[in-house]
Amino acid sequence: MTGLAVVAMGVPVLMVLAILFRGDGAAILGITVYGLALFAMIGFSALYHMVQHARWTPIFRRLDHAAIYWKIAGTYTPFTLLSGGQGATLVAGLWAAALTGTGLRVFVPNRFKALNMTLYPAMGWAGTIAGWSLFATLSPAVMTLIVTGGVLYTVGMMFFLWEKLPYHNTIWHIFVLVASVVFFAAVTTHVIQTA
Repeated sequence: MTGLAVVAMGVPVLMVLAILFRGDGAAILGITVYGLALFAMIGFSALYHMVQHARWTPIFRRLDHAAIYWKIAGTYTPFTLLSGGQGATLVAGLWAAALTGTGLRVFVPNRFKALNMTLYPAMGWAGTIAGWSLFATLSPAVMTLIVTGGVLYTVGMMFFLWEKLPYHNTIWHIFVLVASVVFFAAVTTHVIQTA
């Protein structure tokens, strides 16, 4: 619930910064996509973990897991749009992967589990293979935040998979929240630096 409150306050502030510092359609679109993806990830996670209902819980679980794909693609989106379209092919591929992952999570949630779990980090780290033109437009501060956030998500995922560890899911969610804040800082910094 705390994450949802932070997103509800932070995304509008980021939108105002994008309007004040940039004011162009690309910046506003990029921040809108990022904000919606972040809100979906945190929101569906909150619904899944807070609403215990025989009919709704399985639906919220599917959306919770699908929204992670949206958040990954949605996080790359503002960097591309704020950087003059650098990395557009990468972002298009990530959104295609997000749609594929969503289809798997929503329509066949109990099949292809290994593929689903592999797709998350593969999408997150895809920039290391196909994102060099985009990364070249980013400052060292923004790149440091991006790498830090990526490492936090990846380490957190290890705790998520370590099901025998007590409180593994809580530890995972702490990593997710901290990584989300780090990426929010990266996007905010890039908005200000590209003004």
